[in-house]
Amino acid sequence: MSPSANSRGRRAAMAWLLAGTLSAVLGLGGCATPQASDYATQQPTLDLRRYFDGALIGHGLVTDRSGRALQRFTVHITGTWQGDTGTLDEQFSYADGRREQRVWTLQRTADGRWSGRAADVLGEARGESAGHALNWRYTLKLPVDGRVWEINFDDWMFLVDERVLINRAVMSKFGIRVGEVLLSFRKLAPGETL
Repeated sequence: MSPSANSRGRRAAMAWLLAGTLSAVLGLGGCATPQASDYATQQPTLDLRRYFDGALIGHGLVTDRSGRALQRFTVHITGTWQGDTGTLDEQFSYADGRREQRVWTLQRTADGRWSGRAADVLGEARGESAGHALNWRYTLKLPVDGRVWEINFDDWMFLVDERVLINRAVMSKFGIRVGEVLLSFRKLAPGETL
């Protein structure tokens, strides 16, 4: 092989290597973790104070990491607000007959940012909203087979319209995905009862 042919072969190999590297880098950009700001232009805008004011009902499903349904539930929520501080009283009814209550105290802390506390939340939940979306991150103390596990939640809410909100929370432990919670909320009209 002549030196010029050898040089052309190396240039072609380098071009293929560069193209492959560029494709991999661009492909990884598509796998980046979503941020609330990604939804800033999406409408309708989710205003927690407006949406979680009054009575709501939610229907949900807990799955394991393979997607197998573990538990179904209904939750009734009553939300009340004083300025930027809200209380959400959540009453859960599970398909196995178990009942549970969680009371959240929410606080708007800055433009689009929220904090939340509940008795079974370790420390403080941190939230960020933009456009029609809100992302909460928190650690929940969950009783499992007589023990309490600290499970991390990456919790996303998306407002569909004035009455419907879809919630998807990925649960993880030690950085390993252990399951999901899928939930659909419906805001009740004034005077509407279940």
